[in-house]
Amino acid sequence: MTHINSISLVIPVFNEEANLPLLHKEITTALEGLRPRWEVIYINDASKDASLAVIRDLAQRDDHVRYLSFRENRGQSAGFAAGFQHATGEAVVTLDADLQNDPADIPAMLALYEAENADMVIGWRTTRKDTATKRLSSRIGNAARNWWTRETVHDTGCSLKVMRTEMARRMPVFKNMHRYLPTLMKMQKATVLEIPVNHRHRMHGVSKYGTWDRLKAGIYDLIGVRWLLDRAIDYDIEDKK
Repeated sequence: MTHINSISLVIPVFNEEANLPLLHKEITTALEGLRPRWEVIYINDASKDASLAVIRDLAQRDDHVRYLSFRENRGQSAGFAAGFQHATGEAVVTLDADLQNDPADIPAMLALYEAENADMVIGWRTTRKDTATKRLSSRIGNAARNWWTRETVHDTGCSLKVMRTEMARRMPVFKNMHRYLPTLMKMQKATVLEIPVNHRHRMHGVSKYGTWDRLKAGIYDLIGVRWLLDRAIDYDIEDKK
């Protein structure tokens, strides 16, 4: 069994001022009493609202909070990548800032990660709380990614994930990296597990991407990830001490 001594929550933020106070309260409630030391890294992706001011206030009031702020909007994958590089925890936990991911699921994910000596545990939104159109586009996107990348996971698009920090830092960074994290981890021989998680309706704000923009934006990335898979070198690691 793996024992985690520290975790870093990595949360990209773009125009989520109304959601952030409640999100942080839910995170604190979910993680209070857990053995691992924890921190939250909010990455402000050049928000146009008061998100950065809210994050700064949270950091002043809570020693668990750290933050980064981009001068220009760089997207969710860039936010995750920056968070991975600045994380101090042995494992990173990723989630969205829009409250659709439920922080209450994190303890069970960490427990599975430890019990199974996993390198990654990903959330599986078995009951989606999105519009019918968004659910359909997500289903198409998941099927296309799995077919093209020879993947088998049920829900690659769920942002709620736990992964080994040192492996997360080694992943190649590109615009839509976050949609291929399980595949990119498996390329490092990672053990990847799934667990059902809660999914909730968005309370405040709006989705940052058009329904079909997600599908169109992923075409080039599918080709790139498949290129990486086809050229991956199969090997065994022997650590000689």
